[in-house]
Amino acid sequence: MHSPSITRTVPALLAWAIAWAAMAGLEDRLDLANLAMLLVLASALSALWLPSWASMSASALAVLAFNWFFVSPRFTFTVDLLQNALLLVALLLVNWIIAGLVIRQRRLAETAQTAAGREARLRQWGDTLRDASDPAAHAAALRAALQEATRGAVAVSVLRGLGGQPEDASTLTAGEPDGEQRTGLALCIRDGRAMGAGSGRYDELPDAYLPLRGRGITLGAALVCDFARHPHAADLRPHLQALCDQMGGALHRSLITLQEQQAREQAQLQATRSAFLAAISHDYRTPLATIMGAASALQAQGERMDAGQRHRLAADIVEESERLARLTDNTLQLARLDAPAVSLRCDWESAEEIVGAVLRRARQRPQGARIKAWVEPGLPLLWCDAMLVSQLLDNLLDNALKYSPADSPVALHAARSGDDICLSVSDQGPGISPAWRERVFEVFQQGESAAAPVGSERERQGAGVGLAVCRAIARAHQGELQLVAPPGGGCRFDFRLPLRAAADGPPDAADPPPRTAP
Repeated sequence: MHSPSITRTVPALLAWAIAWAAMAGLEDRLDLANLAMLLVLASALSALWLPSWASMSASALAVLAFNWFFVSPRFTFTVDLLQNALLLVALLLVNWIIAGLVIRQRRLAETAQTAAGREARLRQWGDTLRDASDPAAHAAALRAALQEATRGAVAVSVLRGLGGQPEDASTLTAGEPDGEQRTGLALCIRDGRAMGAGSGRYDELPDAYLPLRGRGITLGAALVCDFARHPHAADLRPHLQALCDQMGGALHRSLITLQEQQAREQAQLQATRSAFLAAISHDYRTPLATIMGAASALQAQGERMDAGQRHRLAADIVEESERLARLTDNTLQLARLDAPAVSLRCDWESAEEIVGAVLRRARQRPQGARIKAWVEPGLPLLWCDAMLVSQLLDNLLDNALKYSPADSPVALHAARSGDDICLSVSDQGPGISPAWRERVFEVFQQGESAAAPVGSERERQGAGVGLAVCRAIARAHQGELQLVAPPGGGCRFDFRLPLRAAADGPPDAADPPPRTAP
């Protein structure tokens, strides 16, 4: 790989060599003035590649050599004729003037090329930061851009938060600064001003420290090693600072956006908590009021009541207590299943046993006799948390009894569907309008039925927690809960639980013996 100085010198030497060869070949055919034009041409061409001092020196040496070889008397520096002396002086001045003009134009072209390169670098860097979701992750890219611009060693230190400090463990550093340079980076971040070589602050330092400035805040700093020795340090500094400021602005915008998002999430979480407390308080108040009223009546007037009245009040207390227990279970399970890395108590369970246990509990409720159950014979064992699956079916049956006509049946089916077991609960109620068929699975959403008007008593039952818990239970089992609208009306909720072979169970869990459904 040739150095730039050699690459530039070869064409200049070639131009001079061709010019001298041409003058030697045309000496007998041209006079001194025309030969001198070849010298002027060579001087102008060589100025395209040589530095100014080399071009001027080469022109002066060329005039002396021209006098030695071509001006009479030859092979001496003596000049006999005044006109020849004037020719040599004019030749030297013209060479210098033309060389100076060519060198000036070359410098202007190089300056324009450098400015265009810096503009392209800034534009490319801006595009990179504009598309970045986390600008701090591009600290290495900023380091590469600064290294490309300075051809030297660079290090970058970036804070990861608006209130961060340079000493924080989360501070991101690209490069390998030594201890003193790390101290300089920290000082530059705290002061928010450039320091080091050529900055007016700590000019005795050989390195330059440039802050990554946002809007009224500094979020990092860049170190350019040995910047004091750079030949174009003063001209290059604004470009380097512009690159750093682009990074600082992008970091500031990203952190502000993150803060806004966190504030919105916090406000939404607070609103959800408030709505949750209000809904739960309302749902607890209704059964508690019924229990308190029935218990107070029994305490105050129990002796004057007949056995039938006391039995009805006691039944009300039991029913509302069960309702409170279901509401409490749903609330606790929703909070548990919403937590990260939730652990289920799974085991091999019989679908027939789960359905039978759920059916026995459901038929103890008012209108529970409407429930009809059917289990496909020969179903394989299920790997599931039996308590959670039972709670899912309890909630679905409770909703079906609550929102369907008192004289219509409610069906509970368990059957195989491909690689899944489908546990479904269906009713013949008014159904749910299409716009609400996904929203009913959200917390505090009860949905609009196809028949009950908005705001009716039927709509106001419950806090809208039950179906949210059901879907959370289904997804915790890698299954899914879907609402289906049968052609004949009503609702059907399908819980699809993936089947798995016994070999897929935990390696440390021994497979229990198969159980026969009753």
